[in-house]
Amino acid sequence: MKKFRWLAWMILFFVTSCQPISSSVTILDGDHIQRIESTERDLIPILTQAGIDLGQNDRVFVNGIPTPLDQTQLEAGSLTIQIRRAVSLTLATPQGQQTLQTSALTVGQALTDAGFSLTKNDLIDPPAETPITQNLSVTYTPAREISIGIGDFELQVRSAAGTVGEVLAEAGIPLIGADTSSPLENEAPPSDGGQISVVRVRETIEVALKPIPFTEEVVTSPDVPFGEKETIQPGIDGLTMTRTRVRFENGIEVSRETESETVMREPQTRIVQSGEKIVLSPVGGDIPYEYWTAVQMYASVYSPCASGTGGCSYGTASGARAGYGIVAVDYSIYSYLAGMRVYIPGYGLATIGDTGGGPIIESAFGVPRTQWIDLGFNDGELVNMTGWVTVYFLAPAPAEIPYFLK
Repeated sequence: MKKFRWLAWMILFFVTSCQPISSSVTILDGDHIQRIESTERDLIPILTQAGIDLGQNDRVFVNGIPTPLDQTQLEAGSLTIQIRRAVSLTLATPQGQQTLQTSALTVGQALTDAGFSLTKNDLIDPPAETPITQNLSVTYTPAREISIGIGDFELQVRSAAGTVGEVLAEAGIPLIGADTSSPLENEAPPSDGGQISVVRVRETIEVALKPIPFTEEVVTSPDVPFGEKETIQPGIDGLTMTRTRVRFENGIEVSRETESETVMREPQTRIVQSGEKIVLSPVGGDIPYEYWTAVQMYASVYSPCASGTGGCSYGTASGARAGYGIVAVDYSIYSYLAGMRVYIPGYGLATIGDTGGGPIIESAFGVPRTQWIDLGFNDGELVNMTGWVTVYFLAPAPAEIPYFLK
């Protein structure tokens, strides 16, 4: 009897151990929840048992873990299988628009599944971490490699921004004030590998004070001795304030523009009295003559047979015989001075009685013709007195002073 009982227990144990172990499976398919008991250990048979049909892009999670459909040898016990059905994702890129079927959890995962290599500076709208719960439209702009040049400095950046200004702001070098760029700030950035040139503009205002030279006004006075001048009002320079705008581009000055000139002080004219009063003065020493004016003149010398005519010439403009005591001046002023007596130190007393070639002296020595005098000598007595001499014009003074002596 004991042997029979032992045999019965052995048979029962053998039968029980050979039976498949059943698992309790909860299947979540959207809003539909289904629970089954299954002895299957492969994923597809379990889903088939539950009557679940999967689309090509659907995704399966077993106990919260993404699981491929060909997964086999699932652990026995309580299982939760979640079906994530694919939805439509409309994707807009610079190359155009396309529609994807995806069961990805987020926008970023969907793009990665579609073969896009996402980088930090790509522009994704909505953002990559946005969960996908329904059909969705996504805009994806991949970042471009762009070079930013500022003078000799160059920076490489990646950006998906829509304008040059946004690219520069992302790079931490926004345009400020009068700064400019090429392409312009509101234009589209260059294509991949292109360059943005930035010009840093700085303007300064320079303020400078400049003098305004005063002018001189000469008035005649009968109370001031002839040949003398008296200042009755001093001249004072005026003052102008000039504002100049200086423009620098990338540290280099490129332009200067005068914005304004303001007269801070008007100049004051210097007023000088020029004397017309004839005052006779002694020549000096033991010379018994008085003069009314003395003038520095450039002297040359001649004699009748050494006058540059190629022969001997004794005639003069006054009719007097050429020789010692007769001096000549330029023909343009002879009519004003003809017959006047002069005294020349080193030469002596003379009368202006002839004309000569003042233009030749003016051309050769740069002496104004009104300041030239030609000293006459007798033949054989010529003395070289070429150079500057003082010519004393002796009394009496003429009724009207020649203009070139004033």
